Amino acid sequence: MGRRRSTTSVRLSESLGVVFAAALVLAGCSTSGTEGAQDDKAGLTVFAAASLKNSFTALADEFSETHGGVDVSLNFDGSQALVTQIEQGADADVVATADEKSMAKLGEKVADPQIFATNVLTIVTAPGNPKNIRTLADVTKDGVTTVICSVSVPCGSAAALVEKNTGIDIKPRSEETAVTGVLGKVQTGQADAGLVYVTDAVGAGDSVTTVADPALAAVVNAYPIGTVAESENAPLAQQFVEMVTSAQGVAVLKRMGFGPAT
Repeated sequence: MGRRRSTTSVRLSESLGVVFAAALVLAGCSTSGTEGAQDDKAGLTVFAAASLKNSFTALADEFSETHGGVDVSLNFDGSQALVTQIEQGADADVVATADEKSMAKLGEKVADPQIFATNVLTIVTAPGNPKNIRTLADVTKDGVTTVICSVSVPCGSAAALVEKNTGIDIKPRSEETAVTGVLGKVQTGQADAGLVYVTDAVGAGDSVTTVADPALAAVVNAYPIGTVAESENAPLAQQFVEMVTSAQGVAVLKRMGFGPAT
């Protein structure tokens, strides 16, 4: 006659089975919930030209507010530096450069870039314009220390084209790899004058005096933006691009001194 299993043992086994099954269900829910939370917190990395710092910081804040608090990481640098970083495999979802030439270097690494804004150069001086600079030619006068961007970056290419168009040889004290470097030297008194984008002059407020010149306004830089082809957050990246190019984005860019896309 076979050994009979006690009722107590059976009930204990059944209870343990129920507890074990419940634990599995809870574990599954916990894992699913964690994954969901991670999805909700998916971040976006945006590479943008230095001259876009003020406008893209504002746009990133608005994007985060309207997209569930998503984290938007911003990397600002000279356009050529951004291109090099992406070519070397840097993790980026969106890239915006200060000219089409820089964007073209990325080729198929960027999907469907489109122009979203334009910008032109202007002269900035110390507050009050102590050197009495009135025209572009004045930045070449004896006793005036001038800084511009390196020709390797868009603001420098624009300055070089202005020199070619006008025949004016600026002979800068230094050439910076980002427009923010030029602005910084004027703000700190290391230079009397500098050629920066209008947007940088607007953002600098009372820390500089702006001197416009028609020769500078005649050279226009077009700014393209696009999603990085290998982005792991392609839908979110596209939504950011759409916001930048929307009426809302254009309004922010205009407020910062950018011209319309052409």
